[in-house]
Amino acid sequence: MKSSIILVDDDRDFLDILKSRLNRLGFKNICAENDPLKASALFEAGGVFDIALIDMTMPGMNGMELLDVIKNTSPWTECLMVTAVNEARVAVECLRKGAYDYLVKPISEEDLALSVHRTLERKRLLDILDIEKSNIQPEGIHKAFKPIVTGSQNMLKILKEAELHAGSDVPILITGESGTGKELLARAIHDVSPRAALPFTPVNMASLTASLFEAEFFGHTKGAFTGAESGRAGYLEHTDGGTLFLDEIGDMPIELQGKLMRVLQNGEYLKLGSSAQHRADIRFIAATNEDLDKLMSRKMFRKDLYYRIRGGRLHLPPLRERPEDIPLLINVFIRRYCAKGKPLQINDDALSALMKYDYPGNIRELGTIIQTAVNLAQGKAVSLRFLPEHIRRKKTGSQNSPFSNPPCHPLKKGDKARKTSDEAVLPLTEIEKNYILDSYNRSGKNKSRTARMLGIGLNTLRRKLKSYGEE
Repeated sequence: MKSSIILVDDDRDFLDILKSRLNRLGFKNICAENDPLKASALFEAGGVFDIALIDMTMPGMNGMELLDVIKNTSPWTECLMVTAVNEARVAVECLRKGAYDYLVKPISEEDLALSVHRTLERKRLLDILDIEKSNIQPEGIHKAFKPIVTGSQNMLKILKEAELHAGSDVPILITGESGTGKELLARAIHDVSPRAALPFTPVNMASLTASLFEAEFFGHTKGAFTGAESGRAGYLEHTDGGTLFLDEIGDMPIELQGKLMRVLQNGEYLKLGSSAQHRADIRFIAATNEDLDKLMSRKMFRKDLYYRIRGGRLHLPPLRERPEDIPLLINVFIRRYCAKGKPLQINDDALSALMKYDYPGNIRELGTIIQTAVNLAQGKAVSLRFLPEHIRRKKTGSQNSPFSNPPCHPLKKGDKARKTSDEAVLPLTEIEKNYILDSYNRSGKNKSRTARMLGIGLNTLRRKLKSYGEE
């Protein structure tokens, strides 16, 4: 596990025992320090740890004094106090000063595991609560989420919350309309989790029929049914240790939902044709574009299953609610579908039409539109005539639009600035800049009103205006 832990105790033998036990529990990033003054200096120099296990009685600086230092220099570090004396007064004083838990020597491996995992879960929940108060920057998001293209502050907060959930084994439910990138997010969560080196298995739950469910999900032995000429591992056995992605779980037939419950509860299952219990260690991520609350009210989705899969809930907003991402995604799709080395260009009228469209199919639909337009353009700039008819019909150009200015080709190496014809285009970044500045000026340079007009976060607008030289 990637969580960082510092152990502070003047007894080297006890430090070695604690470190080896934590290693067996999967924790590798461990710092053991037998001098509390050196541990104090580490924190004062900016050292970052998720958890500190601190002995109460040490020469030079006792545990309570070190706890004070840590809470003053690194308040986000959760502290567990360790003592040889089980005394209520001391325990209360530790908790009052900011420690999360109090452990009495000798510490069993079971007690150590319970306390450390409970502490990390508390830290994860506190970090999630802090996200709402924070201004998340793209560079603060783990690289595993890079395939999810966004500049939206709301989306960045969702990705940061997903990253925090990834560090635990809590089940995750991802909701959102079709085409918003639920499987992409699930893969990113797996890739940043401690299970990243093990399988990620996506399963379309809507496609599983009653006759196939148990054989596909649990596997079967040789001769379990007619035609079973050999044994076969199911999704659970194949994914053991990894992440099972239950896609479209809202469309899963009600009669099959109960069969998932035992596996979600304790990982146990029976193969078809066998009476032997099997166990799988799996992290579950589920996704749906259905309203599960409505399905539960109509008795079409089990409440007990819902509460099993809804450990952490992440809702992906539709593309129409994050318009600042449309130019970014267009740029990504044009780069993806253009022939290598060809100029990446889009006509301003085409971009204006794409910005005004609602995208009921979300990012998936936008990708298809751009791929089709690039194919039709055959190396030329993507103009309005290459877009689908229903988008062209929605296009309502106006003289007040920032896209009505005479366009120009992006300059290539060695080119001089030049006036261009009607087929010329601006770079996407320049068009976005013009659009934002035009809206800003029309609002009387009112940042809050401009952010509402554009449908973007106020901090996102401020960051963009600053990059344009507008304070």
